[in-house]
Amino acid sequence: MTSKTLQYVLYQRKVTFGKHRGKSMQVARLTGRYQVDFERFCSLVARNTTLNYMEVQSVLNLAADTARDLVSEGAIVDYGRLGHLMPTFKCRAVEEGEKFNPTIHIEEVKVHLRPSKRYFTLEDIAETRQSFFLPLLGQSGSLLTPLPYPIQIHSPLGPIPIMSQIKNYIREHEARFLEDLFELIRIPSVSAKSEHKPDMQRCAEYWRDHLKKLGVQTVEIYQTAGNPIVFGHYEKDPSKPTILVYGHYDVMPPEPLELWKSEPFEPEVRDGHIWARGADDDKGQSMIQIKGFETALALGLVECNVKFLLEGEEEIGSTHLEQFCREHLEMLRAENIIVSDTSMVSAETPSLTTGLRGLAYWQIEVTGANHDLHSGHFGGAVANPINELCKLIAQVQDKDGRITIPHFYDDVVPLSDEERAMIAKIPFSEEEYKKFLDIDDLFGEVGYHTLERNSCRPSFDVCGIWGGYQGEGSKTVLPSKAYAKVSCRLVANQDHHKVSQAFIDYIESIAPKYVRVKVTPMHGGEAYLCPIDLPAYQAAEEAVAVAFGKRPLAVRRGGSIPIIAAFERVFGVKTILMGFGLESNAIHSPNENMPLDIFYKGIEAVAEFYKIYPKR
Repeated sequence: MTSKTLQYVLYQRKVTFGKHRGKSMQVARLTGRYQVDFERFCSLVARNTTLNYMEVQSVLNLAADTARDLVSEGAIVDYGRLGHLMPTFKCRAVEEGEKFNPTIHIEEVKVHLRPSKRYFTLEDIAETRQSFFLPLLGQSGSLLTPLPYPIQIHSPLGPIPIMSQIKNYIREHEARFLEDLFELIRIPSVSAKSEHKPDMQRCAEYWRDHLKKLGVQTVEIYQTAGNPIVFGHYEKDPSKPTILVYGHYDVMPPEPLELWKSEPFEPEVRDGHIWARGADDDKGQSMIQIKGFETALALGLVECNVKFLLEGEEEIGSTHLEQFCREHLEMLRAENIIVSDTSMVSAETPSLTTGLRGLAYWQIEVTGANHDLHSGHFGGAVANPINELCKLIAQVQDKDGRITIPHFYDDVVPLSDEERAMIAKIPFSEEEYKKFLDIDDLFGEVGYHTLERNSCRPSFDVCGIWGGYQGEGSKTVLPSKAYAKVSCRLVANQDHHKVSQAFIDYIESIAPKYVRVKVTPMHGGEAYLCPIDLPAYQAAEEAVAVAFGKRPLAVRRGGSIPIIAAFERVFGVKTILMGFGLESNAIHSPNENMPLDIFYKGIEAVAEFYKIYPKR
């Protein structure tokens, strides 16, 4: 990777030697030098390989350590195209008869990097002098013209590739891209907490102003009964196809705060990662979409109409978005929908999400006596609501990981042999998986592989449980009430309304008479599947392949984005899930993060999508 241009200025200088001695002549001087630190260098290398930042850093450090050990033995180490390392030392002369003492007579030991002559010639770096040199204003104030004739490259590897327009634009603006994201992250837009209501408005206003600044002609904030919705419309040509880009600006609560290594809403770059709440979900990924659009727009690659839909309620079920879509059907209509709110298999194995699980969510309330009771006076005579709640929950799943709700699996479509074969191609190690999670063993539905269990099969989980005394020390009581929040992840063809009622009926049927049980449905959504033969999907596939250097796998993921299925119900179109998250990004958890190289590669992929999409 080399700079596309060198910058120079001309200045007047009196020649002091040679045939022009005494004459005042113009001389070119290199300018525009800048320093690239090691961290940035590793990130730049990673962006042009299938390696991630940490892997590049590790390899370069190992290479340096190995070279040091070899040079210390007197070896000349060949660094390939860079040149070679060679040890030398300065030695004081010793008169005949004088004893040589290395600690005295060897005065200075040095290691020199002797550059490769071929690598560091202009011919090897650039195709022409026109593309290599960028003139600046000279002393006269007029624009200087570089030499008009080309220099041919003679290299066994062929022409040295010049960075693409897209890569070059991203590199030139990467600091600003990062600061734009940081400004967004600093707004604590936690939709689950009512005290952050003003922050939701501020976040919406940020997106409105940012889209306007990029050149999106129409941008409006629409108020709802919940949080505001931002709509933008870049109109290229009414006769051309339209893409709808969806994202959400709300984030999960940052608690527990004591587990964060940095402030959750003060983004920090550390170890090649952006650390902050929303760095991935979904501020980071939404910014990838917006900056990819900006890059493509700046380079004249956007040959379609683009609409933007940014909401503030995704983390609480997108309560008002579906109704908004129905009320603004024509305004939002598009041929394809693009979303970056999903994850990839890994940094080394890019993927596009083709399926999402649905969701059903409930709160259970179990009530015993009308007030807390002394456990010594009443224990053994009156039912304990916490005990009974645990018994109820334990009956929802059997020892083989099967959910026991009657008729729960009636609508589940079995995995085909072809689907299972495709999943088997995904690089995966159960041992590494357990090591990453720091657990001794895995549990799930018998008869299915881990990757099938967490993406293609339904599941049941307790998301929270509480009741009784939880303060310091002991307090011996039978609590009056106990609570739990529970959820099911659903798969294609399961109706979350039907499942929700079936769960309520089941819990009520097994609840004992000595407690009162109330089950309240919270929110839910349908599962989603995307066909891989869609032209827009294939454009995204090709774009990711260009940015990551490897064709992405088509995989189902275990998460839920209820609005994606709603989009299909309302608009009748499919959504392309072009996500760039990693499991290690810790979304919804303390120390959420996004690797810098993934952030920039994601922007590149989105920009490439706009270049490829019109051709499909």
